[in-house]
Amino acid sequence: MLELILFRCLSNGDVKPLANLLIATFGDFNRVLSAPIERLTELKGVGPEIAFDLKLIEAATHRMSQGKVLKRPVISSWDALLDYCRVSMSHRDTEAFRILFLDRKNVLIADEVQGRGTVDHVPVYPREVIKRALVLNASALILVHNHPSGDPTPSAADIDMTADIVRACDAVGITVHDHLIVGKSKEVSFKSEGYL
Repeated sequence: MLELILFRCLSNGDVKPLANLLIATFGDFNRVLSAPIERLTELKGVGPEIAFDLKLIEAATHRMSQGKVLKRPVISSWDALLDYCRVSMSHRDTEAFRILFLDRKNVLIADEVQGRGTVDHVPVYPREVIKRALVLNASALILVHNHPSGDPTPSAADIDMTADIVRACDAVGITVHDHLIVGKSKEVSFKSEGYL
C-alpha cells in the first residue's frame, strides 16, 4: 500500500527502498501515516509532496471513521467508536487525552483533544473537563487516551485521574460512561475492568 502511495508522487524509479526506509523508521504503515511532517521530511527522499500525501491519507482515514460515530448514539455503535479511537490514537508516539462529549441521548456532539503530553504522561485537569462539558451542554462523557508503549494497562495515575474527573462530573450531574485506554493493538475499558 505504501509503495502505491509513493509511486503516485515518484512515478520515476523504484519506490521500494523509500517504502522500506519509512517502515524501518516509523515501525508500520499506520505510524508512517501518523508521523509528523517534520519527521517525515527529515528522511532522504521524502519531500513536501510525499509528506503532504501521507498526511492527506491520514486525515481522510480519520474523517471516515469519525463519520461512523458523529451525531449517532455512541452506546449503540460501540464497535464503531472503538474503531474510531484506534484509528485516531493507537499509533501516536506521545500521549493525548481526548474527550467525547455526549448529549442526553448519548449522541456524540463533540470530540476534542484536551491535552497532549510526553511518551508516558499527559496532564488533565478536572476543572477544564467540567468547564468544557458545561459550555457544550454535554450530559455524558467518554474519556479516551493512548499509551504509546502499546500496553493499555491503566497506571495508578490513570486510575486516580479518572476518579477525580468522575467525582467532579458527579457534582454537576454529568455521567462518565467510560475511560478507554488505547494501545497499539488493543484497548482497555475502565467500565469493563471494574475501575468505574
